[in-house]
Order: sequence, then C-alpha cells, then structure tokens
Amino acid sequence: MFDKPHRKIKRSAKLISVLSKYGFQDLLSRMGVQSSEPSKTNSENLYKRIRMALEELGPTFVKLGQSFSNREDLLPPELIAELQKLQDNVDVLDLNVKEILETELGISTDDFFLSIQEEPIAAASIAQVYKAILKDGTPVILKIKRPNIQKTIEDDLLLLKDLVSLIDTYTDAGKKISLKSAVSAFEKSLLQELSLVNEKNNIQQFAYNFRNNKQTYVPKVYEDFCNNSILCMEFVDGIKVTDKTALIANMIDPVQISEVGLRLFVSQILDFGFFHADPHAGNILVKKDGKIVFIDFGAVGKIQPNDKETLESLILNFMSKNASKIVWNLKKMAVQYTIPNERKFEGDVQEILDDVHSSSLQEINVQELLKKMRDILQDNQLLMPEYFYLLFKGITLIEGVGRSINPDLDIVKTLKPYAKTLFLRKINPEHFLKSGMNRALNFTDNIDEIPKELRSILHKLDDNKLTVSSEIKNLEQTNAVIKTSVTNLIFALVLCANMIATAILWSAGTGPKIGEFPVFALLGILISLSILTILTLRILRK
Repeated sequence: MFDKPHRKIKRSAKLISVLSKYGFQDLLSRMGVQSSEPSKTNSENLYKRIRMALEELGPTFVKLGQSFSNREDLLPPELIAELQKLQDNVDVLDLNVKEILETELGISTDDFFLSIQEEPIAAASIAQVYKAILKDGTPVILKIKRPNIQKTIEDDLLLLKDLVSLIDTYTDAGKKISLKSAVSAFEKSLLQELSLVNEKNNIQQFAYNFRNNKQTYVPKVYEDFCNNSILCMEFVDGIKVTDKTALIANMIDPVQISEVGLRLFVSQILDFGFFHADPHAGNILVKKDGKIVFIDFGAVGKIQPNDKETLESLILNFMSKNASKIVWNLKKMAVQYTIPNERKFEGDVQEILDDVHSSSLQEINVQELLKKMRDILQDNQLLMPEYFYLLFKGITLIEGVGRSINPDLDIVKTLKPYAKTLFLRKINPEHFLKSGMNRALNFTDNIDEIPKELRSILHKLDDNKLTVSSEIKNLEQTNAVIKTSVTNLIFALVLCANMIATAILWSAGTGPKIGEFPVFALLGILISLSILTILTLRILRK
C-alpha cells in the first residue's frame, strides 16, 4: 500500500539532489526546498548543465531530452545542440532469459527453443535484445523488457509533471513554449514505446499496409511468445543501409536503395498515415535480395484522416508554389497559433518555395529547409500536433540516410508522382461524392446545434416581437444587388446538386456508355460545365 508513495519520495530526493548538484538552487528555493548538496558545475554553461542533469536522472529524462532535441520550434539552438549529445548509455543487465520466458509465458523453453544466447546483442534503456533459435531451426530475436522499468518510468513521469507545474508556476518560460502540452505528448509516446504489445501491433499493422509491396520486407511476429514484457520476432540477416561497400559487394545498387527507401517512407505517410517515427540508419536493413526492412517499431507516427487530407493539400500546394494556401493549411493543422503579421508569414513561406524551385539539386539542403520552416512556425507561434514534429524528424533522418549512399537524392522529385496521384484522387467523382455527403452531414449537424441566442431570435420573429431599426440608402440599387446574389446562389446550388448526381451516376456505371464512360454521367458533366460558365460570366459582368 505504501510502495508507490515510498518510490516517489525516493525519486524526489534524487531529483532534488541532482538539481542542486548542477546549480539549479534558484529553482529549488522557489519550490521551497533547501539542499545541502554542493554544486560542482556552476562554472559550466546553463545548457550543458541541463544535459548533464538529464543524463544523471536516468532513462526517462534522457528520452525526454532526446524527444526535445528536434524541437527547434520550442528551444534555443544552444540547448538543442546539447540535447543532441544525449545517448542511451545504459549498463547491460545480467538477465536469466529462460527463467523470464518460463515465468512470463508459462512454458518450458526446452519445448520450443533449440538455443537462447545468454549475452544480449543490443541493450537500450527499456529493453535488451537476445538471439535465439526455435525448434524448427528458425532464428528469432527476443526483446526482453528490463525488470522494474515500468515502475521507474511511471514514477519519473509523475515527478516530471510535478516539475513542469512548478516551472509553469514560477517562470514564464514554461507557458511561453507550451511545456505542459509538449510533455503530455512525450508521456503518451513513451508509454506506447514501453508496451511491447503496442510494438507487436505496430509491426503487424505495417505488415498489413505493405502486404502487396515487393520492395519491402516485414519480419514475422511469433505471437505465442509475446506479451507486454516480451517480443519475439523473426531475425533478419540484413546489411546496414548505409554500408555502401557491402551493398555493392552483394550487387545491390545504393542509388536505387536510397530512392526506394525514400519512396517507402513517403508512402507510409501519404498512403496510410502510419509511419516509422525513428528511421535512422540503425533501424533500416537491406536483405540480400534488395528488399528494405524497417525494424524497431516502438515509436510510430499516426495521422488522423482529417489531418491526412490537409497534409495532402499542403503537399499539392507546395508543388504548385501556392504560399497563401500553404499558410491556410498550416493554420488548419495547428493546435493553436498567434500570427502577428499574416502578410509577412506568407512572404516567408513564398521565399522558401522560391529557394526550392529555383535551386539545383546539389544546392537543396533539406535539413536547412526544414529548419527555416521551423523558424517560421516559431515566429508565428504555431503549435503543431505531435505527428507533425515526428514528420520533420523522420524526413530529416531518412533523407540523411539516403544522401549518405546517394548524394544526388532528390526528395522533391520523389514527391512529384505522389502529388500527381493526390491530384487525380481529389478530382475523382467518388471523392466529390464522399466530400459532398460529408459536407451535407456537417450542415445537418450544424443546424441541430443552432445557439440558444439564435433560437430566441427565431421565437421572437414567430411571435412578432422582434424589432429591427435600420436605414438603407440607395434602396433600389441594394434590391438589384440582392436579386443578383440570390440568382447566383440558386445557380450555385443547382451546380452542386448536379455535380453530386453526376458523381453518383459515374460511380454506378449503369446505362448506355461511350467507350468506358457512362452517357448520363458525361451529360451531367456537360451540364455542370455549362452552369459553371454561366455563373462565371454573371459574376464577371457585375
């Protein structure tokens, strides 16, 4: 009963000791805490002391620093540089893997495994990885979660939230950079990474998404040997994606690998809205048949359907150099924003577009480009959803991996076929039908949610109790304008109705046809074009 409070007190004591040691007595005194711990590092600069404190506080705080190391929109460059030095420098634990498997899974390992290596082939802050061989001779890897890591991280997260509340209370910095929101997103991401069931599900989702793709391979998961603390999956004997010499020795073209890898990552984002959140060189292998293998799916990015549609529009507008539409897309995607100068915002975006479309391939620095974009977001206080920052990080990593084996890799060229596909998808009649039905449903919902004030006005109108005082000058001209506007509105409504009907006819594909095209649907398109022409001429004439 007293275990959890006791653990938190113990971790709090360590937090106070570390903060004091690295010269944060001012923060401690504001918290009402006095520490006798001698400060050894006051001579070091602030950002270095923050990094050193995070390292000493352990895995949760190291991961926090790593998570924030790509948030140039929130933190100063000097602190970002220090956070990027953080590494998972963890000691290898001596674990009895057989005992853990038998206790966790309720099995006898001798019945299912020929052998299990005692030494891990990899060790990180959350889990250690071992190689094993199943009874049928299949090589597998076993990812075993570190003992008590769940409790340690949960305790650290409680401390972290307390610390953020104090920073918000006693300083302006926390509120200015929306620290609570950022830490909340980090907490969600870390708890997902902590669950090996979640990682197993991510692998299976990725396998389903790319089940018909011949250019990638997804390792098999052995569900009978998986739970929240153990993940068993097929061992892939692959070449590290950046090992250019080994690729060439196996007659694999590094240029082709770089282009395919980039296309696969873009496909994860645009086709499925489900992407690998950490595609660095250590997490990408190449099989000897040339297939690319992504590993370690503890952290993934997920994009909601509405956001995915906005992201698609953002890419189309990027390819067509439409700065004003890009600004609109960014505002629609943002969690919150405060734009001091909309015209300057649009001008800064246009400057980036001009740089990209006027520069040669060798001159385009994607990392520098994304940094400029982050600066623009920060200047205009656009707080974007978590997946957006994961996208920035992922694109930077995958482009860096690609360029290491192919200096001429062109990310803009890779996007062009997707932009064409997105454009064709958006002008597809089925898309018009679907979006038209969604708008109709939204319109119905909005009618049901008319504010009470408007209902009150309608009741007063019904009871002849509403009095409106007004003075209209040039009444005759005003009436003419109203008449023209109503006529144009009727044309627009007829146009929308005809487009929806045409989409339904096109989708149904019934009736007489000219080639593969339904006659009635083609007639509907001609009528829509005619109405659109009439409406355009009426508007231009006025």
